[in-house]
Amino acid sequence: MKNKVVWITGASTGIGKEIAHVFSKAGYIVVVSARRKSRLVNIVSEIKFAGRESSAFVCNVASERSVQSTAKRIIEKYGAIDCLINNAGVTSFKSFLDTKVYEFDYVMDINLRGSFLCMKSVLKGMLKNRKGHIINIVSVAANTVYENSSVYAASKAGLLALSNSVRKEVRKHNIKITNILPGAVETAMWDAKTRQKYKNRMMAPEDVALITLQAFEQPKKVLIEDIIIRPSKGDI
Repeated sequence: MKNKVVWITGASTGIGKEIAHVFSKAGYIVVVSARRKSRLVNIVSEIKFAGRESSAFVCNVASERSVQSTAKRIIEKYGAIDCLINNAGVTSFKSFLDTKVYEFDYVMDINLRGSFLCMKSVLKGMLKNRKGHIINIVSVAANTVYENSSVYAASKAGLLALSNSVRKEVRKHNIKITNILPGAVETAMWDAKTRQKYKNRMMAPEDVALITLQAFEQPKKVLIEDIIIRPSKGDI
């Protein structure tokens, strides 16, 4: 075991689930969190069946108490969190006028506030240890205009700005922060009709997971700040 502890949020499905498996196969201790316990338990069982270490914690990233409790429990069990992968995310494919206030709050609470809370929960320990890596799964929507995604785009643009500013503050302390901006990936975020129509053009969750691992495994003196990943045939 490489013994580094990697905490992945939103790990019950899609990109987060694949990141968990890819990092585990690479020899890291993987901690998965999400709101659905049953799926997390299945992931941990698969990893442990392969002889590797993993744990699951139910965590709602929109709740400060839940995030703080989860981070504390991980540190109590493993001693430190070496890498946080902020992957939890939701969207609402609606026009601006059709988007309700509660939908705006929900997307912002998970995508932006949730990432903010998770980063705060690990940074003190990373600064104390003078090492650590935070990887934020953002989206090309942060800097590309799409219809019917205004609130999602705003949340991801906010995360990108937040991430860049925090990187400026902590890089002198040997803390790395990487932004990964994927284009269309075939996950449950898309409705069944869209997935069926564009399946052959969308990237697979494992594609993003493998690139995330590569960003994490760079030499100590190397920081990949931003990675834009798009389907080879372009946006859908």
